[in-house]
Amino acid sequence: MAKWTPTHEAPEPLEGPVVATITGLTVLWFVLFLVQLPFYGWFDDHGHTWWVWTCLAGGGLGLIGIWYVRGRDRAIRRAAASAAGTTSTKPS
Repeated sequence: MAKWTPTHEAPEPLEGPVVATITGLTVLWFVLFLVQLPFYGWFDDHGHTWWVWTCLAGGGLGLIGIWYVRGRDRAIRRAAASAAGTTSTKPS
């Protein structure tokens, strides 16, 4: 059986407002946590407290995600600035 090989180039990865997206979703996780807190007794009675803690965990992991994507964004900008500085040739 022959191995399949792609016949076309892979597309460039999509870059969007990554920091804003992760920040917005992290805020959403924390809002969901805060909205569910007044109903903690109901969640406890029905065995669904994991919903509350999942939202808190999502918010906490989102904070790590914000830290990560901000660093990634800075590294991408630094690499672009470095590439722009090294590719420009100055006449001697």
